[in-house]
Amino acid sequence: MKAIQIDEFVTDLASVIPKDVSSPKSQSQPLLHIKITHSAVTHVDLLYAQGLHQNNKRHVQPPFILGTEFSGIVTTAPSTSSFRPGTRVFGGGLGSFAEEICVDEASVRRVPQQWSNAEACAVGASGAVSYGALVGVANVKKGETVLVLGASGGLGVMAVQITKALGAKVIAVVGDTEKADVVRRIGADGVVDYHVDNWEEKVRDLTPGKQGVEVVFDSIGAVESGIKCLRYRGRLVVVGFAARGGKVENVRANRILLKSAMVHGYRFGEDGRHDPQRTKGVWDGFMSLVNDGKIQPVIYKEDYQGLEAVSKALEDAKDHKAWGRAILRIDDSAENELQRQRPKL
Repeated sequence: MKAIQIDEFVTDLASVIPKDVSSPKSQSQPLLHIKITHSAVTHVDLLYAQGLHQNNKRHVQPPFILGTEFSGIVTTAPSTSSFRPGTRVFGGGLGSFAEEICVDEASVRRVPQQWSNAEACAVGASGAVSYGALVGVANVKKGETVLVLGASGGLGVMAVQITKALGAKVIAVVGDTEKADVVRRIGADGVVDYHVDNWEEKVRDLTPGKQGVEVVFDSIGAVESGIKCLRYRGRLVVVGFAARGGKVENVRANRILLKSAMVHGYRFGEDGRHDPQRTKGVWDGFMSLVNDGKIQPVIYKEDYQGLEAVSKALEDAKDHKAWGRAILRIDDSAENELQRQRPKL
């Protein structure tokens, strides 16, 4: 099969090209075998390719197949699986920039009937991550105001919509007018451009009494700026560091003290390993919003066709061009053929 295999960490993203590799096989336990139709391009993929992610120091070492989120069609499944061949699924697993993947059943979910595979891939795990951070950690309440840093990104567009579904107001921080339009379309009540001097003051100006927001959702790694935007005894939850190229800021602890702020990190994957039942509850809560029609997938406008487009998509991610989620169309025809067959089944 074709895949993006990283044989050594790259410095030139143009060198990331597909090659022929062996098809994946189940190893010690029975796994789902999935034909990938779409893959999402995330900031994590950019860091993995360059060896800049914390996981590169441990288990994500060359050679490995790049890519972490996908949608596709089950081709074979263990006899005990609830997913039968022909089921459309989306999920996560290292190795999604490929034509096929083998994953554990717990790593995927059925594509909601109202979504295409591309739309499901655009949501991926971002919806559950944002839901867990806002509901399980920050405990957002109706009537509060939430600041979303990185509001136009994959996590951010989910956070905006989840916050609105919870009955809270949203102030979105973005980097240009196109991204501002995107977050307004999905419900942001106020938008601030982080290129403006003292943008934190602009955020506070949008809150009652200019006291600041109750909650900050930080997906970019701007904790000190987020604390400046908080009201006294506000809550800030950190879910990523997309704005800093893999570098993590040093936070002056007195800032936390002066605001009596709660600063909480939320590591979705590790939470699942420590407490699978809690993560199941997060997924159930998020999918209930999906089933109620309150979540809209947001796909970036660029048409990335095939694995040959991975290098371009990674370059665009590096330049922070994309909003929502950039999607690689690896095999649209497989999904189309499946849909044509449905009436005959």
